[in-house]
Amino acid sequence: MIEKRYVLKKSIRKTINRLMLMIIILLIGMIAVKTNPDLKSKFKDIIYNTNIDFIKNQKIYDKYFGNILTKNNSNNTAMVASEKLNYKKEEKYKDGVKLIVEDNYSVPILESGVVTYIKDNIIVVEQVDGIQAYYSNISNTNLKVYDYVEKGNILGEVKENSLYLKFKKNGKYLDYKKYI
Repeated sequence: MIEKRYVLKKSIRKTINRLMLMIIILLIGMIAVKTNPDLKSKFKDIIYNTNIDFIKNQKIYDKYFGNILTKNNSNNTAMVASEKLNYKKEEKYKDGVKLIVEDNYSVPILESGVVTYIKDNIIVVEQVDGIQAYYSNISNTNLKVYDYVEKGNILGEVKENSLYLKFKKNGKYLDYKKYI
């Protein structure tokens, strides 16, 4: 009984210490940005003009801080597709591909990653392999920006019967045939 209490207290102390360290780092960063105009302009440039690698940052966060702020999704349920991406026809479209699918087709997530953009029926997932997957013409999604998504889960439904995909890494568009 005493050992359990000690382990619990040690675990709580460790979590509080990590949280306090994160707060201190955040406050020091905010003070530095506020007081130094050069640093402020660099910070704005990085935030507004640079593509942030969420997967790399998540690995660093997990290494140094653990998972004290991540959600435990064990009680949540997710719709999972039991199939790969099924389509009737593919056509090259701009920098990607247009897939003809069934009406209201439920789109499976091609690779696990973090949702980085949702707007105007477009969803961008930064996959664990560093590739940005752009899914277009998507409706009926329950996802939000910064949600972590698992491969095979349902992204949403296709409006009508067309799904547009493109893949990008390091600012360059990739050949879609490797990923569908």
